[in-house]
Amino acid sequence: MKKLMNDRRFWVGTGYCIMAALAWAIIGPVSRVCFAEGMGPTSVAFWRLAISGLCFLVHALLSGGLHARGRDLVSMLLFGAVNVSLVILSLQISIQKSGGALAIILMFTAPAWVAFFSRLIFHEAINKVKVAALALAMVGTSLVCLSGGSLGEEISYIGIGCGLLSGFTYAFQFLFFTWYKDRYSTQALFALTFLPAALVLAFFAEFGPMTLHAMGALFILSVVSTYISYFWYGQSLRYLSPVQAAILGNLEPVVSTLLCWCFWNENFSFIGWVGCALVIGSVLLLALKK
Repeated sequence: MKKLMNDRRFWVGTGYCIMAALAWAIIGPVSRVCFAEGMGPTSVAFWRLAISGLCFLVHALLSGGLHARGRDLVSMLLFGAVNVSLVILSLQISIQKSGGALAIILMFTAPAWVAFFSRLIFHEAINKVKVAALALAMVGTSLVCLSGGSLGEEISYIGIGCGLLSGFTYAFQFLFFTWYKDRYSTQALFALTFLPAALVLAFFAEFGPMTLHAMGALFILSVVSTYISYFWYGQSLRYLSPVQAAILGNLEPVVSTLLCWCFWNENFSFIGWVGCALVIGSVLLLALKK
């Protein structure tokens, strides 16, 4: 009975995580719509966090779950202002400079950092299967990076650097929300981290008139790819370990790459596509083991 319950928890968590990954997968293609309409990465990052943060705030207030106090409240506000703002802004810059496909895949260097810090903080065992899955994911992202990008232009080291920065900072979100998941609701955690992040980016964003296409793209980015997807992601962490969630989330760069290829004609060289295949392999390895 215990094994059956554990298996059920795994598959519920896996379902949430996969849905979140698919919603995240459209970030690259939709962000490029915003850039094509004249918006800068800082403005896109600000609106994405501000709108989704307000959605989480309303959700938390309606459910009566916004009750953080003392040191917990301070840590959430600071984490949002520093970490969340860096994750979202660096990702948007990477998408603009290097393309949506490369940026999203570079972001998914996160599993290696998650595994490392999970071992230090949560004393989580790293078995052979997880090591193999992490190795596949990391080799895959490395090959994609070495392929030269997905825009077919000169390599942007700023884009690559921001992509790697987004992966490093993103890893801490798995650990941070795992730490607080049993004390606070998903919506409260994201409301109290996204809104301070938006406040920080407000000082650097450019405000001006937007086209209807830009507003539609921002709505999709904020509501579908952030509010709904992060809620699913937060729910998945209630059933999965940080490493499991990080590896399953690698579906995002694969789907995102295909979407960028279909809608924006982004493409990789042969080794880039091999890297994508290795990322898929890391996800399948964990799932089949379970």
